Amino acid sequence: MLTNILDNLQFIFQQLRPRDLIDMLLVWVVVYRVLILIRHTGTVQMLSGLGILAIAYLMSIWFELFTFNWILEKFFNNLFLIVVILFQGEIRRALAHIGSNPFFTGASHVQETHIVEEIAKGAIQLAQKGMGALMVIEKEINLEYFIELGTEIDSVVSAEIMNSIFLPAGPLHDGAVIVRGGRIWAAGCFLPLSKNPALDKNLGTRHRAAIGLTEETDAFVIVVSEENNSVGIVEGGQMIADVDHATLRRVLYESYGLKYRPQP
Repeated sequence: MLTNILDNLQFIFQQLRPRDLIDMLLVWVVVYRVLILIRHTGTVQMLSGLGILAIAYLMSIWFELFTFNWILEKFFNNLFLIVVILFQGEIRRALAHIGSNPFFTGASHVQETHIVEEIAKGAIQLAQKGMGALMVIEKEINLEYFIELGTEIDSVVSAEIMNSIFLPAGPLHDGAVIVRGGRIWAAGCFLPLSKNPALDKNLGTRHRAAIGLTEETDAFVIVVSEENNSVGIVEGGQMIADVDHATLRRVLYESYGLKYRPQP
């Protein structure tokens, strides 16, 4: 049996032409990009729903549920159009992303270190001045929807720019800053408020927005309270309140996958 399998594999490889290898490579690239799109846009739930309907369709054939089968058959006959409608935003953003930078994103190791230091310094400075702020660091799940609700900036990350954005008299101070790929991508972005009834009633809108976003995405959020001049870090729907500069730096280094270097 094993000999036959090896002989068949050898025959297949002998028949492969260079164009066949190119063909398989292109298919692999397309599948890879689709999987990345699904992961980055959080569309797994909708795909799961389509999978459940596909299983229901097979079951309707098996158990001869003719009316139910007829409805599902009409649905799947128009599946391509339905997918385009459901994922039109994701498809548009994916095509734009491929056109601008098909494979490589993000910042270098040196840039990431600089970003960590500037974000930590900016957050502490804002807390010391009694200025509220929300700083969002995009990770795997795409935050394009929230970016589109704000004002595009596309600026380098620096403590000074963070301080200017969150000046109480500024037009963008009420929203959040979103950092993507090592740059401040947008400001004045509005985030979803957490609906968790177990949250402390004394938490303000900024804290509820920080928790709400991290409940829906894998973003890392820094929230600066103007009431008590403190800095909090939020990830996975959980908040650590009143952190100092050293703790903030350490957590940021860990979030970026960098080796933590205590300041002298």
